[in-house]
Amino acid sequence: METEHKILISRIVACAAICGLSFLPALPAWACAATFALAYAVIGADVVYRAVRNLLHGNFFDEHFLMSIATLGAFAIGEYPEAVAVMLFYQVGELFQDIAVARSRASISSLMDIRPDYANIEEDGELSQVAPDDVPGGSVIIVKPGEKIPLDGVVISGESSVDTSALTGESLPRDVSEGNPVVSGSLNMTGVIRVRTSGVYGESTVARILELVENADTGKAKAEKFMTRFARYYTPAVVAAAVLLAVVPSLVSGGNWTVWLNRALIFLVVSCPCALVVSIPLTFFAGIGCASRRGILIKGSNYLEILARVGTVVFDKTGTLTYGNFSVTAVHPEIISGEMLVELAALAEMYSDHPVAVSLRSAYGGQLDKERVADVKNFAGEGIFAVVDGREVYAGNDRLMSRAGVEAKQCEKPGTIVHLAVDGVYMGHIVVSDSIKPEAADAVSGLRRSGVKKVVMLTGDRQDVAEEVSGALGIDEVYAGLLPADKVSRMEELRSAGSQKIAFVGDGINDAPVLKLADVGIAMGAVGSDAAIEAADVVLMDDNPMKVAESIRISRRTLRIVVQNIVFAIGIKLAMLLLGALGIAGMWEAVFADVGVTVLAVLNSLRAMRA
Repeated sequence: METEHKILISRIVACAAICGLSFLPALPAWACAATFALAYAVIGADVVYRAVRNLLHGNFFDEHFLMSIATLGAFAIGEYPEAVAVMLFYQVGELFQDIAVARSRASISSLMDIRPDYANIEEDGELSQVAPDDVPGGSVIIVKPGEKIPLDGVVISGESSVDTSALTGESLPRDVSEGNPVVSGSLNMTGVIRVRTSGVYGESTVARILELVENADTGKAKAEKFMTRFARYYTPAVVAAAVLLAVVPSLVSGGNWTVWLNRALIFLVVSCPCALVVSIPLTFFAGIGCASRRGILIKGSNYLEILARVGTVVFDKTGTLTYGNFSVTAVHPEIISGEMLVELAALAEMYSDHPVAVSLRSAYGGQLDKERVADVKNFAGEGIFAVVDGREVYAGNDRLMSRAGVEAKQCEKPGTIVHLAVDGVYMGHIVVSDSIKPEAADAVSGLRRSGVKKVVMLTGDRQDVAEEVSGALGIDEVYAGLLPADKVSRMEELRSAGSQKIAFVGDGINDAPVLKLADVGIAMGAVGSDAAIEAADVVLMDDNPMKVAESIRISRRTLRIVVQNIVFAIGIKLAMLLLGALGIAGMWEAVFADVGVTVLAVLNSLRAMRA
């Protein structure tokens, strides 16, 4: 691209220099015409060539055709300087346009720097570099300081700081050590780490991101589709109008046909719709590039346009507004000590993978002796029965206590309540709850500032827990105790209840159907499931709910710039078309109305690149 730009700049300079020769004193008329003809050939030969080639392929009315017929017509009536000037400034406009597009593409393509070049695999005590595609899942790789992490995995030895800014847009490094997950595309900064890969490269975070970025322009916004249809009918219409303008007035009035032909040529120059055809897709592309630098991946300009029109945002709770990591927040013993209560609960739940069981074992923190536990029974939706140290232990909800013949005491603290009964005696209860993300409240208020009218939360959690979270965050409506099918039904009800566009924000595999159903689905991508990311239209790389409001802000700003360009370009062109037809505007004004408006629209489009 840089080579093409240099060649075009050289042609522009050469054309200007040749035109300067026409101002030499005592230059014959034929020599002056030949000078301008040479200048025209230097600057406009490629445009005329593309016009002829497109004509042969059935494309009769594009911008090259308009420029060629207008400038060649100007030559035919002796307007040599104007003909060369139109083509010269058209090429200058094309140069600025190409540079702007290249800058925008470089912005979004900068994400390609996250692509890892190799992976280090240890063989016979020595490191060998292989392509990331060739690393089997479950392999152990070595990542040195300054190297990109090539595949997703878990650190099995070593400590380091990891730079995830290329993925998330956040500059603060993250410390990792044994047991911590790491994602591909991150930069290892300080120490050597050994990582066991969790899958193959094609399934990695970096591979998914690159796929999203490379396919970001596959979905066109309505504004882009409109311009495609508009240009299809607009250009033949203005060519026909130009022909009528050149022929009809001179026939009716018997006036000078050269005057009306000149006005028709001016009309053609002004009518070229390149300002709209170029600036609208460029603006959307720049907006997508801006979002990508902020850790927001938008799969197409159509979704960016929908984001700008969102009036209702629906959140999943767990993993989206909360961390999704349960922890013990209160211990209420009755007969035994709190420590003993937690120990018995951890022992009873030691074979369970349920998040509540994991949190109980984490709260205990000690080594659990399997020999102390026997006859474990799981009661679905109720809890666990186990024989611990020869004593019958029930750990679960109210229904399980009823099964054990024990009356459970109520707890006013929000969260999941785990009651314990030993040999038919109530021992107390433990409160397990999720933590609200510290930025969640600001995310909700940020949505309101961005113009979102209503914020809703859908969750499978208990009503009291859901109301506690929604009250703390200022959410308008909350629906709790929902199964995945129930979430779909609620989303359908919300869509049918109003005309506003609805965005759904979720992270789990159970959110995938709702993400697809929403007008625009937003997945918390950093720890979100593959199914959610696949179903979503927008992916937030750092799981920060604040990015939802930021994505809407970027999309609305982008759409405002699109509207500005449309109003500006059409307004100027309509005015200049009228002035040209009336003979008030000449060829130089026509040049501004075409090339100048295009350049200004392109420069305005570049504002969408700024966050």
